[in-house]
Amino acid sequence: MPKLYEYFGLIVLFYANEHEPVHVHGKCQGRESRAELILLDGVVTEIRYAAMTGRAPLEPNELRFFQEVVTARADDIVAKWVDFFVMHRPVKAETITRRLK
Repeated sequence: MPKLYEYFGLIVLFYANEHEPVHVHGKCQGRESRAELILLDGVVTEIRYAAMTGRAPLEPNELRFFQEVVTARADDIVAKWVDFFVMHRPVKAETITRRLK
């Protein structure tokens, strides 16, 4: 379960057995939501957020942090997806300590 980012208590990660489309999970204190990155010709054109079935969704302030980090790092998330799932390379977690707005 590779962790990508830690952002104000929120953990953004891939599950090791993931599948396409490119997406990440945001977890905080047992709550979880998902962000799917929609690509067109290799460019992120849209990000869709959804709750996870069977799990409590992120609270509004947690979801706002999740949206901030996914929006700001969308291209990096895609690159890390390719590194981890296609190239089978490890990805390095990053702790972000400043707001990304």
